[in-house]
Amino acid sequence: MKLGIVGLPNVGKSTLFNSLTKAGAESANYPFCTIDPNVGIVAVPDERLENLAELYHSRKVTPAVIEFVDIAGLVRGASKGEGLGNQFLANIRECDAIVHVVRCFEDDNIVHVDGSIDALRDIETIDLELLFSDMEILERRYAKISKAARMDKSLQKEAAMQERLKAHMEAGNMAKTFETKDEDEEAYLRSYGLLTAKPVIYAANVAEKDVASDGEGVAQVKAVREYAAKENSEVFVICAEIEQEISELEDDEKAMFLEELGMKESGLDKLIRASYHLLGLISYLTSGEDETRAWTIRRGTKAPQAAGKIHSDFERGFIKAEVVNYDDLLSCGSMAAARDKGLVRMEGKDYIVEDGDVILFRFNV
Repeated sequence: MKLGIVGLPNVGKSTLFNSLTKAGAESANYPFCTIDPNVGIVAVPDERLENLAELYHSRKVTPAVIEFVDIAGLVRGASKGEGLGNQFLANIRECDAIVHVVRCFEDDNIVHVDGSIDALRDIETIDLELLFSDMEILERRYAKISKAARMDKSLQKEAAMQERLKAHMEAGNMAKTFETKDEDEEAYLRSYGLLTAKPVIYAANVAEKDVASDGEGVAQVKAVREYAAKENSEVFVICAEIEQEISELEDDEKAMFLEELGMKESGLDKLIRASYHLLGLISYLTSGEDETRAWTIRRGTKAPQAAGKIHSDFERGFIKAEVVNYDDLLSCGSMAAARDKGLVRMEGKDYIVEDGDVILFRFNV
């Protein structure tokens, strides 16, 4: 999973990125201090892996990972060359979703590029810049394909779809609200990598005093939640400064620190939960002496396609999947004991993999 982080300058974007990835990207109290895209890889915490590794005496544990891409803060007019952010929008076109960091705290010591705190105005600024950037890309594609479609009838369907999409976006609408007519049009739309077609997770960055209550009572957070609900986006509340402190602690210290602050989980945990939910993702597990590993797939994936995540040969030569639920396996203490109790199932090509399935694939190529 790959997530792109966007936001205005000085909203806590790079501070959040640093805390999530411990990458140490520069953060300072002036706009455009991030002028190169920063990339960080984060392991998805999953206690099931350690328990399985202990059960199987695995030599290696490989968690699922999230790749974060942080770009320079966008400002009003970025799509027309203002600021530096627009230069780096291409870096997040391949992302699965966008994490939009929104400032919901007051601090006279940290300047706001527009001079005041207004979460909805800030969201609108970023949305418009992403929309303008997408329209620029679509204009170029449309000019090229509409010309080619005059000679090649097979391109006429896509050209007609692009014309409708262009009109939709010129009216100020995001690409994700565009209604495609069939699977072909869905495939065209996906291939364009439009930023406004991507799902969004809003990170409401609050003051330290508001983080334990999850932003309850903070007018800016309420506004972001209401806005997100209308577009079926996710919201999680963080305090980027606290996340920075948490990232510097050892695991046992983190739990104590969170408890002292009255927090149940870290911002990273909230973000992972929100992104898995928004993108419809689950994890299945494989375990043995060599390695215990988590594999991320979309909810509703059938066994052969899940096997293909490991290797294309597994999907091509799929025979059966030997499946046991993680909790059942752990309570039994071994695969043999789970098998004796009838808890291990042999599933075929139509089996839909569930979160927490521990699977051994049988295949023949």
